[in-house]
Amino acid sequence: MRGRLRVSKGGWARHWWTGLLVLAVAWALGCAVTAPAAAQAPIRIGLQGPITGPWALEGEMAVNSVQIVADQINARGGILGRPVEIVIGDDQGEVRQSALTAQRMVAEGVVAVISSYGSSITEAAQLIYEDAGLLNIAYGATAESLTQHGHRYFFRTSFRDDRQGDFFAELVTAHLNLQRIAIVHDNSTFARGLAEAARRSLAGKSGVEVVFYDAITAGERDFTSTISRMRTTNPEVVYFTAYYPEAGLFLRQMRDAGVDALFIGGNAAINDEFIEIAGLSVAAGSLVTQEPLPTDLDYPEAVEFVNEYVRRHGAPPSTPWPVYAADALNIIAAAIEATGSTDSTVLAEYIRSQLSINGITGPISFEDSGDRAGAIYKAYKVDDSGRIVDAGY
Repeated sequence: MRGRLRVSKGGWARHWWTGLLVLAVAWALGCAVTAPAAAQAPIRIGLQGPITGPWALEGEMAVNSVQIVADQINARGGILGRPVEIVIGDDQGEVRQSALTAQRMVAEGVVAVISSYGSSITEAAQLIYEDAGLLNIAYGATAESLTQHGHRYFFRTSFRDDRQGDFFAELVTAHLNLQRIAIVHDNSTFARGLAEAARRSLAGKSGVEVVFYDAITAGERDFTSTISRMRTTNPEVVYFTAYYPEAGLFLRQMRDAGVDALFIGGNAAINDEFIEIAGLSVAAGSLVTQEPLPTDLDYPEAVEFVNEYVRRHGAPPSTPWPVYAADALNIIAAAIEATGSTDSTVLAEYIRSQLSINGITGPISFEDSGDRAGAIYKAYKVDDSGRIVDAGY
């Protein structure tokens, strides 16, 4: 072998270097063709949510859900052959922190953001994302006003409060046959919006009277004054449209005050932590109006997602919102793949006018406003064992 290589003086060295160069080029070309997504520069997508603070349970479930989808995408080879990297921003469920988190996401150079839980929190962020021209898709923000600003880069996977208000009015009149209704909110963009939507919907129902309509203050722990005034109106049902930390306390204090009206929460009021705060004996029998839980969806995508979530975390998400966050990532990935672009203007135009996918939460397309087309609501109840189950309405 050595004699065959040494064909002339200096030839061995020349052939050795030539062969090495050929092998190196071939190796480099092969890598360029077959390199896995992990070897490419990642596509960085932001997830803004309440990772800490009073709504941290929702933030934890959102991170878990989005990571499952990111892992599924990366296992398929990524987006445009590049891996997905999730950049997490903690807005702590606070308006000021939401704005700061949005500014950080813009500075981070992410191509889009899944943002956020809470309408007032989302509103503070969407203004910054709009000014920066950055695509942002909310997953737990239902106030009607969010899509009335004419924003070009804002979308949401969750549905609007006015549609939930209609569902509540139909529930209490056509199914529960209740007439004396109290509505309590916390003056936040979301809770007040849902309360007003429910009151508007009830106004058209014969024999129904909203006997009490007032607000508590988010973060307070003593609601006895509000409950005392509400008690004098003798309501048959209390619709609590604010968030679960206050909802659990309010219900417990209602029962302590002798108010036995049916408690119905809006779609931010009841989850596993609500049951812990109120206590199972108090929470049992409560209802909630909300989008379907992932365990009640029979789409193949939903079944696969729930099975993986349970495998990783032991139990499925106790609210719909984390799954809407996961679907926001599915939307962003589909738009980038379809357009071959990470430019927010291109992506927003495609999502608004062309996108149609089967997500975890069902078929997804969008209206010009940025609202998701269609709306699905169900009533759930807390059963005697502490599970949140289909109430059959």
